Amino acid sequence: MAIKINEGDEDLAVNHEINVTPFIDVMLVLLIIFMVAAPLATVNVPVELPVSRAQSPPPDAEPVFVTVQLDHTLSIGETSVSAEQVGPALSAATKGDKTTRLFLRADKKVDYGALMEVMNELRDAGYLKVALVGLATSQQTGIR
Repeated sequence: MAIKINEGDEDLAVNHEINVTPFIDVMLVLLIIFMVAAPLATVNVPVELPVSRAQSPPPDAEPVFVTVQLDHTLSIGETSVSAEQVGPALSAATKGDKTTRLFLRADKKVDYGALMEVMNELRDAGYLKVALVGLATSQQTGIR
């Protein structure tokens, strides 16, 4: 049998070390939760979709092409226009319908700034539906 003799010193020594064991336990539990939940977050269900008999919407009767050539000249359809004439020429080509989709074509060597200026002119004229036109490649595997 052991007996503790009181020596009058009741103060415990101060421990300045942080016990990191609970932190490590929490981190390991979170790691396991995320390792289990991550594969469940992706949907990987194989489905064979049925064929739709719905007809595709009819294309625009006459698509309106805006072309930017290498020397930064603009054309609407087959007609060359200046930057100041873009608004009135587009109104004439679309019969004043601002919801008409415009197809913007540009030479691949036209710099990005010039293309953005043309898009800003189209926006200033009130045309917000602008589609960029490019060539389709035979292999859709990479950027060309």
